[in-house]
Amino acid sequence: MEKGIITKLKKTFEDCVNEADGLEFWFARDLQKLLGYDKWDNFINVIEKAKVTCKNSGHDIEDHFPGVRKMVDLGSGSKREIEDFMLTRYACYIIAQNGDPRKEEIAFAQSYFAIQTRKQELIEQRIALIERLNARQKLTASETELSKLIYERGVDEDGFARIRSKGDQALFGGLSTSIMKDRLKIPKNRPMADFLPTITITAKNLATEITNFNVKKDNLEGEHKITKEHIKNNSDVRSLLSKSGIKPEELPPEEDIKKLEKRIKADEKKMAKSPEKR
Repeated sequence: MEKGIITKLKKTFEDCVNEADGLEFWFARDLQKLLGYDKWDNFINVIEKAKVTCKNSGHDIEDHFPGVRKMVDLGSGSKREIEDFMLTRYACYIIAQNGDPRKEEIAFAQSYFAIQTRKQELIEQRIALIERLNARQKLTASETELSKLIYERGVDEDGFARIRSKGDQALFGGLSTSIMKDRLKIPKNRPMADFLPTITITAKNLATEITNFNVKKDNLEGEHKITKEHIKNNSDVRSLLSKSGIKPEELPPEEDIKKLEKRIKADEKKMAKSPEKR
C-alpha cells in the first residue's frame, strides 16, 4: 500500500473518532463507509460476527458495542430514526478482522486498530506499573526509616529482619516470609515485594508507617516492644483487608516489577516506530 494512501486513510479514520467520558469510539455508520461497505444490511452482518468474537473472548458485548438511536435527515425536511452503534477500538479491530483483507480499507483498518488497541493496552500497563512502582518505593522508604529508628533503639540488622518477618507473618495469616516466597515461587535472593500485587505492597507499607509513627510517639525501645507493635499493626491491616474479602496470602504473585518495567519501556519504543512503517 502506497505511503500517500496510508496517510490519507489514517487521517480519514482519525477524523471520524469521537469521545465520551474520556473514551474514544467510532459510530458504526461512519465505520461502514470507512471500510467500503455500501449497504448497512451487509455491514450489520459483519458487526454481528464481531459480537460473537467479542463474547467468545470473554468480553462484555455491551461494553464494546452499545447500541444507539439517532435521527437523520431524509432530504425533504423529514427525519427518520435509525440504529447505530458506538464502537470501541477493540470492537473496530475485530470488525476489521472479519472483513476482506484484499480491500485496501480493510487491510489498513486491521493494522490501524491493532496498533491503537495495543497502544491502549500499553497505557493501561503503564498506569498499573506506575502504581506498583510508587507503592514499592513508599514501602522501601518506610522500611528504611524503620531500620534507622530501631537501630537507634538498640536493635541490630538481624533484629530488624526478625521484626519484619514477624510483621509479614501477621499480615499473611501466620505464614512467614520464607514460606510465602516458596509459595509464590520467588527467588530467595529477591525481595518479596518485587513480586507482590499493589494492594499487598500498600498494606505492608501502611503497617510499617504506623509502626514508625508509634515507635516515635511512644518512644518504644528494644526488639520485643517494637516487634509487638509491628505485629499488631500488620494484624490490624489484615483485618481491614479481610472485611473486603481480601486474604494477602491467597493473592497470586505479579510479574517481577523490574522485568515488567524493562519490557514496557521496550514495547513503547517499538510502538513509537511501528505506525510509520505500516
